Amino acid sequence: PVTDGSRELHSLCAQLEFLLQFDLKEKRSFFGQRKDYWDFLCQGLARRRQEHEGVRFVTSLDKLKTPVGRGRAFLRYCLVHRQLAESLQLCLLDPESLREWYYARSPFLSPQRRAEILGSLYELDGVTLAL
Repeated sequence: PVTDGSRELHSLCAQLEFLLQFDLKEKRSFFGQRKDYWDFLCQGLARRRQEHEGVRFVTSLDKLKTPVGRGRAFLRYCLVHRQLAESLQLCLLDPESLREWYYARSPFLSPQRRAEILGSLYELDGVTLAL
């Protein structure tokens, strides 16, 4: 299994975070806090399901104070539970929401690139992670 000490895991998580933040529009909450990909994921999952276990788990962690920290915890949760591809796919189903959150250069707005990304993430479901 892949563990926390794996350099490949750190590289994968950094690349996933880069991908989710690439060409992300700047949005702010009512209180002025900058929104991040965590907010995009929460909104996308809320539109598709009652409640996602990963979102519930991450929001229960009192130590996490920023959207980036919550997003990182969510990515790790989904990797461990082999839910990353499915969860992201649910968020990417609504083109209107994608355009609301991302500028035109985002690979998520390209059907071909989106399919390539999701295909690669579904392949990760076969990897055992012990984080």
